[in-house]
Parts: sequence; C-alpha cells; structure tokens
Amino acid sequence: MPEEFNQLNLNILFNHMEDSVYLLDPESSNILWCNRSAYEELGYKKNEILNHSVLSLQKHVIGLPQWQEVAEVIRKEKSFTFLGNHQHKNGGDISVEVITTVFEHQNREYFLSVARNIGKRLKHEDDLQSRDQRIRFAFNETSDGLWEWEITTGHVFFSPQLKKILGYGPDEMLPSVETWSDNIHPDDLEGVMQSINDHLEDKYSHYEHEYRLKNRNGHYLWVHDKGKICERDEHGQPRIMVGMVHNITKLKQLENQLENLASEDFLTKLPNRRCGEIKANALIEQAIQHKQHLCLAMIDLDFFKTVNDEFGHHKGDQALEFSADILQKLMRSADLIYRWGGEEFVCLFPNTTIDEATQVTARIHKAFEEANWQELDLPKQTVSIGVSCNTESFTEDFETLFRQADYALYQAKKNGRNQTLFCEEQSF
Repeated sequence: MPEEFNQLNLNILFNHMEDSVYLLDPESSNILWCNRSAYEELGYKKNEILNHSVLSLQKHVIGLPQWQEVAEVIRKEKSFTFLGNHQHKNGGDISVEVITTVFEHQNREYFLSVARNIGKRLKHEDDLQSRDQRIRFAFNETSDGLWEWEITTGHVFFSPQLKKILGYGPDEMLPSVETWSDNIHPDDLEGVMQSINDHLEDKYSHYEHEYRLKNRNGHYLWVHDKGKICERDEHGQPRIMVGMVHNITKLKQLENQLENLASEDFLTKLPNRRCGEIKANALIEQAIQHKQHLCLAMIDLDFFKTVNDEFGHHKGDQALEFSADILQKLMRSADLIYRWGGEEFVCLFPNTTIDEATQVTARIHKAFEEANWQELDLPKQTVSIGVSCNTESFTEDFETLFRQADYALYQAKKNGRNQTLFCEEQSF
C-alpha cells in the first residue's frame, strides 16, 4: 500500500463510499456518526442527521421495544441483514438493504450499519428483464407478501415483503408452517385451518380467509390471505401451494368505525334503536330459555318539548346527553339501555323481579331529582317510567313486553308524570 494511503484519514475513505454508513448507539438506536452518502441521500445536512435515530429514519422499525428485539438479534448473529425503507427529508422513502455488525471499542458497544440503496440496484439487474422475473418482482412489490408451501416437507418460503410487514429481517422467520400458524390469533386458527383443508380436499377452487396475524411486537394485524394449489404429484395429491397476503388492518379499523356509527346513537353514544332491539330480543330469548325473570322499562323525559321551546335545541341535546349519563351510571353490567328515539329510553333488567325493578326505578327518580341540572342552566328534569315484567310462564316476547311497558308509560304520564307504573296483565 502506498505510504500516503497509510496516513489517509478514514473519514475521507468513508465519504467516498456510495453506500451509507452509520455508527449507532445499540441502546437508543441514535446515530453517533455517518458518512457523506448517509445524510446526502436522505436530503439532510450532517448536523441534522445526527439528531435522528433508526426509529425516526427506518419506517419498519416502530418503537423502542421492537428496536431492542432487533438489537438482541444483532448481538446474537454478529451480522444482521434488514430490508426496509429509509425516510427522506422531503417525505418520500428509499428502499434499502442494511447490514449491521456489532463491535466493542474501549469497553463500549457499537453497531456499524451499511445501507445500500437497492432501488438503484434493482433498476440495473439484468435478470428482471425476463418476463417471468418482472411479473414475480411486481407481485412481490405490489402485494404485502407472498408465500410458497411445500406440503409434503412442511417447508414454507416467506417473501421479504411479508417478513417486513411483520417486523422481521429477510434472514429471520424459520421457513416452516409453524412459524406462520403459531402466530395466528387463537380465535381465528380453527377457521383458517378449515379453509385450507377445504381447498386441499377440493371442496373449493382456492383457499381464502381473513384473520389476525401477530407481528414481532406482539400486536395483531388483520390480513387477507389467498392461495391455490399449483402443483400435484404423480398421484394427483397436492404438492405445492402458493398464496398472497394483504395487510387489511386499516380497512378493518374503518369497518369497525362504520359499524359503531351504524349501531350507536350519535348524541348519547348509547346503542341506537336498531342495535338495541337486537340485543333486547337476545336477552328476552335467553330469559325464556332459562325461565328467568326479566323487566323492561320505558323511560320518558317529562315536558321535554318545553326545554326545546324555551331554551333551544342545543340545550335539549345537552339534557338528553346528561340524562343518558345518569341512566348509564345506574345500570348493572348485565343490564341493557338504549335510546328509543326523541326523549325516550328503553332499559332491560335481566334476572330482575318486580320488587327489584321497583327499587331500580326509585333510584332513577332519586338520581334525576338530585342531579346538578344547574350546571346546564336548566331547571330540574323528571322522568316517567312504564315497566313490564315477564310472568311465571316466561313466554313474553319483546313485542309483548314493549307494548305493555309503553301502555304503562302512557298511564304514568296521564296520571301526572314523574312516577313509575307497572303494567297489569289485565290491561290487555
């Protein structure tokens, strides 16, 4: 080696590398030093990049717990390869392959990471010019993950994209069926296996299922998994099955939000009439089946039209929200309360006799009497309540109990309001 190179500063050598080089603190993942390519490729100045860490630049390492797990793998393997995306300063991202090694210097541990922009490499790889390779590449990049299962051996190929969404590096995840099946949510496992077996037994032309799959952090992602037998042996038995996994977690979250909106009263946040009736019918059917007592109460705010007329509909809405809160606090965990409509609420009290229901309604009247209506700048509000209970025959359905309670409520309001009346069987 020429003498002048012996004296050459290592910083100069590193700054002439096309690959990005980072010196990392293993505990925090903070960047302690980097070469020129590291900060220029991401659009930063050197002093800016030193304020970042793996957690702020690597899109697929989320949170310190996941970093600590990755750090343990690096310590164990000595050299660790990870495929991911580095966040550019302008908001975009760069596909990278990162190789990290561990070393000690002066009794301190460090990680040295070399990141290569594989987006550039992929553009120049000759084998992607063939049609089959281009299609395979397109599938791998546009889907969340591909898998290939050798049924006779149990060997499974997991694509880098699939490993990435689960938080693993390309050299992790043992290529076996158990690596996948052990991470399926216990409540979903039986259904998934049944769907696969149905396809293997030729009951369906392909396998398809939505289920929850655990990632490296222990959190469950919702995935849509679809596969098909692509090769059979000389006896016609399935030999190889391939499939594609899509991460549908955000879609499931949106579905849950829409479902909540469809079943929830927008003002009081109680179940709405449609949802409430479904739950009420279920409770009543259960009471009939087990011959248990049950009471249904209809609750109506007295003179509520006056509130809207004198104080405005905004105050009326506040009164309804406040009333719903009072009623909810008096409910037991097994009870059901929902908004019927307007200023009316329906409550169901399972395993409750007439005497017990009398005590419950007395507490409701007392709670409305003692509530701090002044904080809403409203006069005290009262309620009228009509109650129906199943008889010893335990045969009353929802329609019967509701009709009886509605009639009792009508009589309570007719008799002066602010009272509870129980429906007598003779009334019908």
